[in-house]
Amino acid sequence: MTEFVTHILSLLTILAQIFFILLAVSILARHKAVISFAGRHAMKGMILVAIIAMLGSLFYSEIAGYEPCKLCWYQRIFMYPQVFLMALAIAWRTEAIARACGILSGIGALIAGYHYLLQVGVVRGVECGAIGYSAACSQRFVMNYGYITIPLMALSAFLLIMILAILRYRLR
Repeated sequence: MTEFVTHILSLLTILAQIFFILLAVSILARHKAVISFAGRHAMKGMILVAIIAMLGSLFYSEIAGYEPCKLCWYQRIFMYPQVFLMALAIAWRTEAIARACGILSGIGALIAGYHYLLQVGVVRGVECGAIGYSAACSQRFVMNYGYITIPLMALSAFLLIMILAILRYRLR
């Protein structure tokens, strides 16, 4: 089951990366139709991405039994509240929360990006596992398609939420 879920989450990660690139190019090229469409549907996309990220994270720790490291916990701190914030934003029909989610995702993306670089050996840091209460931050539980790890899944989700939040806020 873990292998199947990892395969699905890896494919969703690739899809998130494609959407991020498409949206970034659309912004740079000032393609109004794509920007307008994405902006109108941004909150739905943001909550969908956040829910999938939260459920994927919970699957890996609670069902697959992967012990989250310290950096994983920090990423969770910036992802999990977004599900509830966006649900409130949709229920209350308010756009003000999009900016807050964009900021949370920006901070989460920095942590996830550092975590990914740590896992693939680009940077070296203090090993979380050396502290004694979590798995080592450099430990890889997943490596799909030669580059997708759990922190990269999180980074992709954070970046997609961030760009959707920017589009939603700019459309107001």
